[in-house]
Amino acid sequence: MAMKSKVLIVGGTGYLGKRLVKASLAQGHQTYVLQRKEVGVDIEKVQLLLWFKQLGAHLVTGSFNDHQSLVNAVKLVDVVICAISGVHIRTHQILLQLKLVDAIKEAGNIKRFLPSEFGTDPARMENAMEPGRVTFDDKMVVRRAIEEAGIPFTYISANCFAGYFLGGLCQPGFILPSRDHVRLHGDGNQKAIYVDEDDIATYSIKTIDDPRTLNKTVYIRPAENILSQREVVQIWEKLIGKELLKSSISEQEFLAIMKEQDYAEQVGLTHYYHVCYEGCLANFEIGDEVEETSILYPEIKYTTVEEYMKRYL
Repeated sequence: MAMKSKVLIVGGTGYLGKRLVKASLAQGHQTYVLQRKEVGVDIEKVQLLLWFKQLGAHLVTGSFNDHQSLVNAVKLVDVVICAISGVHIRTHQILLQLKLVDAIKEAGNIKRFLPSEFGTDPARMENAMEPGRVTFDDKMVVRRAIEEAGIPFTYISANCFAGYFLGGLCQPGFILPSRDHVRLHGDGNQKAIYVDEDDIATYSIKTIDDPRTLNKTVYIRPAENILSQREVVQIWEKLIGKELLKSSISEQEFLAIMKEQDYAEQVGLTHYYHVCYEGCLANFEIGDEVEETSILYPEIKYTTVEEYMKRYL
């Protein structure tokens, strides 16, 4: 049996990053986590890093402001996975990855790089609205740099993080489901795709030594989780044994409200608009140029929407 790749995870203390660390260790990879100098006295991040160490991960010090430290960290491993934030309501750091691309290029030893994507496929969002398109544009800048540098890659398109969408019944600004009322986007019938964050991490780690995913975009599209907002609400109603009062917000009303928000909120709401009003995640068939995880890894039992939502009971 071939040796499993050694993995460096950048952004390992983040929302998805910590799951990637656990998944990498669980699948038997020698796992390194970049301990960025900028963590300072953030006690929660420091304690999370120490917990990773107890689980068997190796901590390696580095900084995006110190090129040689990145090169040294990259030289320790075969695969680099970056999970730094691309969400404006937190911190939008996507273009910092250009420094990581430079380090990987100089090190010359990396067999696979998974940049921070994990959401909507940016290659399909060339017509996205302002200001939300900045997320997709920046990710495409990173993709071009990776490919121009000749770095082997895998891009992960994981669609909707379940915690952000299912927790609020697909309503922006909510992360816990109401037992009384829900506001539907239009008729609530546009399909989207919801994925448990732990499943995203599991599938992502599965791709890193798989020759089928080399230099490919990989979609995570669990068949049972391709649902409309109305269907998500129906699942929740079944779980709580109660029908919710429903109202609706039209496309025009949503856009008007969005324009009144600050920049960071507008970016996030633009993404909601494309997902919930245009159905941008599920209104197309994936082609031969990409791979899909349910076909690649049928042995993995993914978490269904209903299973995920039971945690809110």
